[in-house]
Amino acid sequence: MKPFIGITSSMEVDQSYYMIGSDNVGAITRAGGMPVMLPNYQDIEDIEQIANSIDGLYATGGYDIDPTLFGEEPHPKLGTIIPARDFFEITLMKKLLQMGKPILGVCRGAQTLNIAAGGDMYQDIYAQAEGALLQHQQKAPKEHGSHFVAVLEGSLLHRLTGEKKLRVNSRHHQANRSVATSFQVSGQASDGIIEAIESKDHPFALGLQWHPENMAPHQDEASIRIYEGFIQATQ
Repeated sequence: MKPFIGITSSMEVDQSYYMIGSDNVGAITRAGGMPVMLPNYQDIEDIEQIANSIDGLYATGGYDIDPTLFGEEPHPKLGTIIPARDFFEITLMKKLLQMGKPILGVCRGAQTLNIAAGGDMYQDIYAQAEGALLQHQQKAPKEHGSHFVAVLEGSLLHRLTGEKKLRVNSRHHQANRSVATSFQVSGQASDGIIEAIESKDHPFALGLQWHPENMAPHQDEASIRIYEGFIQATQ
């Protein structure tokens, strides 16, 4: 039996339809999982049932996150937010963290994972982070690795990829800032922006700021190993 992997889905402001990128579905399928689209349930009992039913959660990219969830007012550079998605995703993650079920979050999913665990984030790195930054919204094909990430030796990310330095793609203007105490930074760009976080206690709760789903179809070995390791952790 293939493990059921819940995949979070994106919406536009009018919330008239759900979207999941085909690369996300493909990444889970090729790694041996069975992807299941998750709508943004708002009832706690429904969310608990989903938590009990899935073998792992894959939290995908998407729009910005409501800053009031970590005690801040909206910055002028804050983009579109979908409150229903924020509530569903963070509530589900909190439950799965308690249950010890595997979580893999990419881009936005890395940020919601950190917030679910008690951390916070930059609403806009270019306006709020100190110092000169790299180009984190690359002007290149989505599968292109545009900058490097230093990987913490001995971390889950290091064990999965076998690499101390990764070349990653980059399409974000938000990023994690203060990491939850139960998590650690396991990947960082040369400008100091946090690129990967992971739980110190949970067997597999990993957040990546980049988009490995776009790199995996182009035979990027590190990306492939990340998805394979995630699926193995659910079995």
